[in-house]
Amino acid sequence: MEKVGIVGYHQVKLYSDANYGRYEMIFEAVRGALDVAGLKKKDISTVISATNDYYDGRTISNALTVEPGGAYLVDESKVEMDGAHAVLYGLMRILSGNHKLAVVWGGSMASCFPYHSTRLYETDPTWERPNAFVNDVTSAGFQMRAYMEKYNVSLEDIAKVAVKNRKNAAKNALSLAEAQNPNSSVQDILDSGIYADPVTELMVAQPCDGVAALLLAPEKQALKITSNPVWITGVGYCQETYYLGDRDLSTSKSMELAGKMAFKAAGVKDPKHEIDVAEIFESHAHEELIFTEALGFTERGQGASLNSVIGGDIPINPSGGALGGNPPCATGLIRIIEAAKQINGEANGHQVKGANKAIASGQIGMCAQNNILFVLEGGN
Repeated sequence: MEKVGIVGYHQVKLYSDANYGRYEMIFEAVRGALDVAGLKKKDISTVISATNDYYDGRTISNALTVEPGGAYLVDESKVEMDGAHAVLYGLMRILSGNHKLAVVWGGSMASCFPYHSTRLYETDPTWERPNAFVNDVTSAGFQMRAYMEKYNVSLEDIAKVAVKNRKNAAKNALSLAEAQNPNSSVQDILDSGIYADPVTELMVAQPCDGVAALLLAPEKQALKITSNPVWITGVGYCQETYYLGDRDLSTSKSMELAGKMAFKAAGVKDPKHEIDVAEIFESHAHEELIFTEALGFTERGQGASLNSVIGGDIPINPSGGALGGNPPCATGLIRIIEAAKQINGEANGHQVKGANKAIASGQIGMCAQNNILFVLEGGN
């Protein structure tokens, strides 16, 4: 089967309250990706967007994004999921043989809608939604508590993840300014106020405004566009059961199965020694440890023992990850772009030396109900 390569990408800087419009952001992201690849609007054959009608406050919310997203008179569709899922959709369209260049973009403006209230629609409409006791805020507390108690993990262990990622975010010019803290300490994280016991405010990936875009092309076309495409060599995805009470929240079965699927496709037999860098969508600090274990980088309950700093055994989220800014519908897409930057040596300020094989993930749902994982590689 012909390989599919990432041949261009562009991310708009993240803001807690952007001073310009969403459609301008979309245009900037898509136009920026085309410019990087030296392409024009006429080269696009399909556009996939990642948006959400609930977030945008209207049905068929992509109707008004066609023009700024480069989809005028072009095959166009969308996913109401994370941007990483839109990349899977674009990948499938390229592999169909019907398209030579796919634009994939995703993003939203969390400053313009009540993010947590909107996510309440993910819960059971009969019992949970009317009471609002179970939501994305409280479920994060359930998840972290389950993980800590099962494996005797300390608050300090989880706070160290937030410290690392916020320090990394300070090295990334595109991350959310409010998330950047090169002087962050464990005590700062613990003292930041309860979000949902035991989760504290600075352990949370802050929703923000942002859009990102990337370009996909089949092998022959990719090599005509650039001498250094980043190849998608494996992808895996899995969704767990709907009800939190039916899941073991101390682990992530969906990430475990997504990882196995992606690694098998990419021929990765020993992830711990073959993966050079990981960009993982962690909506809360404790999820990075849970996902690290689910992917086989450490034993269960030992995620905190992994040296995951830049220059460590397996650098995880050198960009700052989602803790560096979490624009709904774009966060997983940004993880893929950041992983591609690492492979191309373009991660200014947070580059991992010698990165040639990377993973990147996206997620949706309460407590990361659905996970998707990509394996990316450089070289022709």
